[in-house]
Amino acid sequence: MKNAGFDFSRVKALSGSGQQHGSVYWRKGTNQVLRDLHPGKSLHELLKGGFAVSDSPVWMDSSTTEQCQYLETAIGGAQRVADITGSRAYERFTGNQIAKIYKAQPEKYEDTERISLVSSFAASLFLGSYAAIDYSDGSGMNLMDIFSKQWADSCLEATAPHLEERLGALVHSSAVLGLLSPYHVSRYGFPEDCKVVAFTGDNPGSLAGMRLQEGDIAVSLGTSDTVFLWIKEPRPTVEGHIFCNPVDRPSYMALICYKNGSLTRERIRNKCAGGSWEVFSSVLRTTPIGNDGNIGIYFDAMEITPSAVGVHRFDKDNTKVAGFSAQGEIRALVEGQFLAKRVHAEKLGYKIIPGTRVLATGGASSNKDILQVLSDVFDAPVYTIDVANSACLGCGYRALQGLVAESGVSFAETVRKAPEPQLAVTPTPGADKVFAPLLRRYAELEERVLQESKQ
Repeated sequence: MKNAGFDFSRVKALSGSGQQHGSVYWRKGTNQVLRDLHPGKSLHELLKGGFAVSDSPVWMDSSTTEQCQYLETAIGGAQRVADITGSRAYERFTGNQIAKIYKAQPEKYEDTERISLVSSFAASLFLGSYAAIDYSDGSGMNLMDIFSKQWADSCLEATAPHLEERLGALVHSSAVLGLLSPYHVSRYGFPEDCKVVAFTGDNPGSLAGMRLQEGDIAVSLGTSDTVFLWIKEPRPTVEGHIFCNPVDRPSYMALICYKNGSLTRERIRNKCAGGSWEVFSSVLRTTPIGNDGNIGIYFDAMEITPSAVGVHRFDKDNTKVAGFSAQGEIRALVEGQFLAKRVHAEKLGYKIIPGTRVLATGGASSNKDILQVLSDVFDAPVYTIDVANSACLGCGYRALQGLVAESGVSFAETVRKAPEPQLAVTPTPGADKVFAPLLRRYAELEERVLQESKQ
């Protein structure tokens, strides 16, 4: 940016986002190193000896099953862990990664002065001292009580000794952490009064970038499908995740991931529509809403929400059948995928309210006929949004919010001049009456599949 001539003197505040769950282990004495950074040298030179663990675990690490089982046993079960921290124990969550490092490399844990998330690590580089973890990213650790917004003592004790002093205090997500380090002022020409606003995780950053409001739901339709929810009264379960909301302190956000997304849609397109999206779409336009009571559950790969696999088809009497017609299969797939999303969202405490919007993004959001089914199942209008780099954009918005938050200006007011999402489709009249009983049946049938898979 400096080489490109960017005028850093115009920057009033900055924030950022990092991949959730990853952790960085600062060696004892490094906080003083951060405070004394010499602007003539690169951060790489200055900090190369600053880390107790050279290879930081990230969200793709699934090697901590033993630690997850220990945490759930110590706290009183998976649901109890979820009740406190917003999620059951997950291998990628930070607390379980810390527990593994403490067990496998105790000398490195002992040499650690501070443990940062990826987000607070990056913030520390700008702040010139250890940056606090924000409530929203802190919700993805299995260590924080999402209701009191404090570290949960029972979880800390089950993870590693003297952990709270290594984690530091928590802050709300629009908190101003302090002024930018003199290192960056001198090296790049930032103003001396440039503020550093708390950094957060990539998923909370995306919620800010998509500018969700109360009652909204964002559905990302990609290789995997992801659902973002704005929730007032969360009900944690052993499926999905609840985090503190990054842009509205009293509220929460939920995140639900589905492994069987576009690859499953493409398989059914190839099998039942000759590989043509046009044929696939025309089937959705011409088949009856509710698919004559037929319901399909399509888990080609082991699903995340819920943990089950296989293709399961049921007729209007809930009897398992071997197959549907090609047209029935296409509609059963799309309706089934969206019924699942609404059922799981409502389990976590999501409520459709007047003014609810469904915000669609990802590859399949360009298909209006798929979006029409989404609108009908949720009984709400569907809007499309361009969310390229939404986590990064969201942190630009949050930096702006950080400048005005203390004066009581809401996030929605802060970003009111940003471009609006585009209305794509509205619900078909009467669709709500068709899907109300199907939602109840889908929930019962999915539970049946889950129980059968355990036998």
